[in-house]
Amino acid sequence: MIGMTLTAIISTMLIMVLLVVAGTFTWVERRVLGFVQERLGPNRVGPFGFLQWVADTVKILTKEDRPPPGADRVAYILAPMVAATPVLAGFGVVAFGDGLSLANIDVGVMFLLGMMGLTVYGVVLGALASNSRFALMGGLRAAAQMLAYETFLGLSLLGVVMLAGSLSLTEIVHAQRDVWFVLLQPFGAALFCIAGVAAAHRLPFDLPESENDLVAGYLTEYTGMSFGLFFLGEYLAVLLVASLAVTLFFGGWLGPWLLGPWLPGPIWFGLKVGVIALIFIWIRATLPRPRYDQLVRFAWKIALPLALGNLLLTGLIVVARSAP
Repeated sequence: MIGMTLTAIISTMLIMVLLVVAGTFTWVERRVLGFVQERLGPNRVGPFGFLQWVADTVKILTKEDRPPPGADRVAYILAPMVAATPVLAGFGVVAFGDGLSLANIDVGVMFLLGMMGLTVYGVVLGALASNSRFALMGGLRAAAQMLAYETFLGLSLLGVVMLAGSLSLTEIVHAQRDVWFVLLQPFGAALFCIAGVAAAHRLPFDLPESENDLVAGYLTEYTGMSFGLFFLGEYLAVLLVASLAVTLFFGGWLGPWLLGPWLPGPIWFGLKVGVIALIFIWIRATLPRPRYDQLVRFAWKIALPLALGNLLLTGLIVVARSAP
């Protein structure tokens, strides 16, 4: 009973920290985008506009939120929760430091892939429940995109699993004490990051909510806190993908070689996640949005064969090294 209570308390604290980090990340993104695009960005609410995300949260919480006419009310309300909850659950197995994870399970990689894949159900459910042709098109795009990119997302990290000999995130980090896997799996790391951008529905892979041709895609009929949950799920997905990339390819909480002892493990982990999250913002600020057929063609005809080739090459190397 005490263990369950303690777990519930730690889980609540982790969720609160993640909500604050996600809100802060929205401010960082808008400031960086403003700098890249030679404009000011948020600079009125609080010092340097830092409290803008708090003002936005208050606005979202106080806006009217009701299903549009003809919508499936139950599914419409449940969809944002279905989209955001798996992302929050995914952070439960992330190792922020040595022994600093809510649940250190032996199949952490599989659990995270499962949670990331479940988010698309919320998107499709919300699209079908909205009774809108624009939302429906966005939901169909999200389903096809997730199917295409989840395929080589999983394949791109299997090379790491083979090198570490484990599906445990903690064991994978320990296996990188001598050399980070990004040096041994550069193609796998690149493919994983590309698929991660698509899984989080971030530019240039935000075709499910493409404002140019679908108004707002699956978000067209959402407002208030329902929209806020979708919005929160997207930013948390960015942080989750960044955390998984750091864990699998960039040494997790381990510092870069001789600099490792200078800072505690959780600080190194946070710095690495921050750098990758900034790369996500840089990609959004610089790359154009492709056509949808180009997006899907790239996944099936280019990325998937590369992921399979990388997996085959890694398997041959692992077998050759283990041979007597």
